[in-house]
Amino acid sequence: MWRYLLRRLGQALLVVAGVVTLTFVIMRLVPGDPAVAFAGPKASPEELAAARARFGLDDPLPVQLWNYVRDLVTGDWGTSLHTRRPVREDLMTAFPASLELVGTALILAIAVGIPIGVLAARYKTKFPDLGVRVGSMLAVSVPVFWLALAVQTVFASNLGWFPVAGEYDGALDTTSPLTLWTNITIVDALITGNWPIFTSTLQHLVLPALVVAAYPAGVIAQLTRAALIEEAGQDHARLERALGFSESKILTRFALRAALNPVLSLIALVFAYAMVNGFLVEAVFNWPGLGRYAVDSIRSLDTPAIAGITLMIAIVYVLSNLAVDLLQGVVDPRARAR
Repeated sequence: MWRYLLRRLGQALLVVAGVVTLTFVIMRLVPGDPAVAFAGPKASPEELAAARARFGLDDPLPVQLWNYVRDLVTGDWGTSLHTRRPVREDLMTAFPASLELVGTALILAIAVGIPIGVLAARYKTKFPDLGVRVGSMLAVSVPVFWLALAVQTVFASNLGWFPVAGEYDGALDTTSPLTLWTNITIVDALITGNWPIFTSTLQHLVLPALVVAAYPAGVIAQLTRAALIEEAGQDHARLERALGFSESKILTRFALRAALNPVLSLIALVFAYAMVNGFLVEAVFNWPGLGRYAVDSIRSLDTPAIAGITLMIAIVYVLSNLAVDLLQGVVDPRARAR
């Protein structure tokens, strides 16, 4: 198990190193001068020279790469050109809200996707299977931005069942101020017993979380169905039928554990995809996460912030893949041999 863990850690570090190098190259290829973006279009030549010296833009590229990697390792991710604050601090402020949204969506996707995938496999080629396949196809195919606008229009604007936008009612900051522990609002509200903010956050979270969860739920349902149908055709399933086990018990008791292996691999992929999709959903629902920060950074050609966002997403993706690999090694010992 330790050899398996070290191998996966080594692969994760190589991926992160590749992303760091690629991010550095992209930063240097983006049109525009970061010094002008920082100092302003009306800056004097002396001010531009000072800005270029501050960001090391006049150094040779190998030196700039070395300084970039060194700063990242020591926790210096640069200074945002539009907020004038350290990028790492901005990310630590915005990332918890995105994690709150995407984490809730992924829990919903798993809670819905796996059971309906089992249902589809149990009633293969029958009406429940057809319904699950059509529903999952729609969930995967509908553009997330359009779905977010449609859900917001119907359930928030027209029916008034849920709030239109925001993370929680801003008036509660005065009447029920929240004590921060993790910077994840719903978790901090639960820890501190701040029920007004907890309830308001849940209400604001429902619609954007459902939108973000649509694609992962559809993909998980399709893969669970396919994996279970494949397992149900194996020799062990035939033996279990001969022993008198029902089809439902064969699927849930014997086949599901083996079928979960590819599903677990998929979860890491859809988590990263949901994180990126969440940017669009955050823009529609005015959710205060990485999406808003990314839009502001792109508008102002804030290369340090854009690089920081890219690196943050890459690290999240690598860590989620690593966690899934380790979980696979526990669920299915055969995975350790790969």
